[in-house]
Amino acid sequence: MKPSFSYRLAFALSLASTSSFAQDALTKKVVKLAETQAEAMLREIPKAAQQQTATATTASTKAVLVSPRSLKPNGDLALVASRDWTSGFFPGELWFLYGFTNKDKWQTAARSATANIEQEKTNGTTHDMGFKVYCSFGTGYRFTKDPAYRDVIVQAARTLSTRFYPKVGTLLSWDHSREKWAFPVIIDNMMNLELLFAATRFTGDSSFYKIAVAHANTTMKNHFRPDYSSYHVVDYDSATGNVVKRTTHQGYANESAWARGQGWALYGYTMCYRETKNKAYLAQAEHVAQYILNHPHLPKDLIPYWDFNAPNIPSEPRDVSAAAVIASALYELSTYSAKAVLYRSKADKMVRNLAKSYTAAPGGSKGFLLLHSTGSKPSNSEVDVPLSYADYYFMEALMRRNDLQKGNLAF
Repeated sequence: MKPSFSYRLAFALSLASTSSFAQDALTKKVVKLAETQAEAMLREIPKAAQQQTATATTASTKAVLVSPRSLKPNGDLALVASRDWTSGFFPGELWFLYGFTNKDKWQTAARSATANIEQEKTNGTTHDMGFKVYCSFGTGYRFTKDPAYRDVIVQAARTLSTRFYPKVGTLLSWDHSREKWAFPVIIDNMMNLELLFAATRFTGDSSFYKIAVAHANTTMKNHFRPDYSSYHVVDYDSATGNVVKRTTHQGYANESAWARGQGWALYGYTMCYRETKNKAYLAQAEHVAQYILNHPHLPKDLIPYWDFNAPNIPSEPRDVSAAAVIASALYELSTYSAKAVLYRSKADKMVRNLAKSYTAAPGGSKGFLLLHSTGSKPSNSEVDVPLSYADYYFMEALMRRNDLQKGNLAF
């Protein structure tokens, strides 16, 4: 549905009535802190890489470490190899700093960090090509239009396409844990479709687009409950395409609503509407937003607990990464929906609260920007820690907020 004139007028008035000085001040404050933290991180990475390499005992742990992921239980910086699903987020964060400041030093740092990820363009053992390649090369291409980056994105899309199974109608997610799942598809995989859409724009080859649409449609059919909350994992029979079971891996329970998963769903279908203009995707995004924003367990500051159905709320860890993803998605969704004022106001509140109460001390936390994220509570992994993807989506949300202030939200 196209927003009515009254909604569009209300949205415009909401922008005009907000203090541009206060918003500019918030952006400047966060970007200044982000620069301080990135400088600290760039100092810490070589030291951590040397330390982790010196203590490596297996081929896996001896891999070249290129990107920060989190903090270890002892407070040391945890680095990952390019094959890790989180490897592209810090390069992307550096690109956002370049976008905000236009400083050559951030472009130089971003190019260096991005180059470390290029080998992943041919890694067909993972579905996380969007997270790794599009958050690094894609974000870099946004600010530079470097044709070499475009070529990497296209090759990565070709590689990702090999994981598409027409009988199921989706990309295969994990190759591991075959004792648990035969053909797992996770809600997170919606985020990797942006890479495929970009490849069609760059090449004119519609095969990438068709795979993305098929995956989105199958996921919309099978991943969601009647209340529009999402399962984390749907296991398929690859021979028939039938659903075998619906379960979780990082949520509290099979029937619970893992917070970051709801964020992936909201972001994914909002992005799919942008790329296709299929109103079913817009409606899906709006339904997911309604589920999140109206949930009785969503705290007043709008920073979710790690699972909306976690048993010990309010004594449960928050997941700042979920809030960052949701805020970024809501900013984009506000540009398509008749509920623009609601979505924009909720995203603004999330960003303000993240900036006010969840940021690291300048120079602290080894250079991470946000604190209090939760990676995987069921396995007690990365609980109440900084996470690189929280920082990335927070910076993206901040840039979308800044662009909306100027009336020019670009992708």
